[in-house]
Amino acid sequence: MEHAIQCAVKTIREKYSEPLTLDELSSCAMVSKFHFLRTFRRITGVTPGRFLSAVRIHEAKILLLTTSLNVSDIGAQVGYGSTGSFTRRFSASVGCSPTQYRNSSPGGEPPAAAPRMSLVAGDAGTRTEGTVSGRVEGPDVTGSGIYIGVFESPILEGPPAAHTALARPGGFHIGRVPPGDWYIHAMAQSARPGDMTAPARPLLSGSAGPVAVGPGADLGVRVTLRPLNWANPPILFSPVEWSAHAS
Repeated sequence: MEHAIQCAVKTIREKYSEPLTLDELSSCAMVSKFHFLRTFRRITGVTPGRFLSAVRIHEAKILLLTTSLNVSDIGAQVGYGSTGSFTRRFSASVGCSPTQYRNSSPGGEPPAAAPRMSLVAGDAGTRTEGTVSGRVEGPDVTGSGIYIGVFESPILEGPPAAHTALARPGGFHIGRVPPGDWYIHAMAQSARPGDMTAPARPLLSGSAGPVAVGPGADLGVRVTLRPLNWANPPILFSPVEWSAHAS
């Protein structure tokens, strides 16, 4: 069944600009829609629709930084029917508007809406907030460190509700986490280069959740960093992209 889901993911990555339907994707996997939807979510962590949206926004990020196409044309090229819907989805996923993201390229201005990666560790929070503690495990990382955030989505997208950073794998503590159900995402760049087909240092990510945070709660979680593989949706909000602008 994993091979069938891999086929569906391949279709999404290759035909993201087209109006793909659940019928078409389940047909590619040669299973019923119900079984396909359940299995796809179990393997990738998200629905096919969320995966498709993540791929579209990821491709839009590339086009914004590598072409001179206007925002409207880029939105249409990655499969959005209107500039407004594309801009709203992009802003919610990346943390800034398409224009602000384009201006964040080398030589441009940092995106005004991008949150700074200030440390929140050591804050016990208030009576209405909780804390999340735990450990990040995994291979050695580069000097840029490990970024850990509390996110609303199983995809690493949108500004975090709270966040912190580590120099290396180990224990972490995030205070002032609002009550609710959250996903804990961590990301870093491996200190070791990839293989012959991808010699650059691979991006590492890991997640845990959803975890329920209540007033005064102190939850313990464990996150393991691993290289991204075919089943991982693209990372849309990347603290590493904004770290150069943080003071």
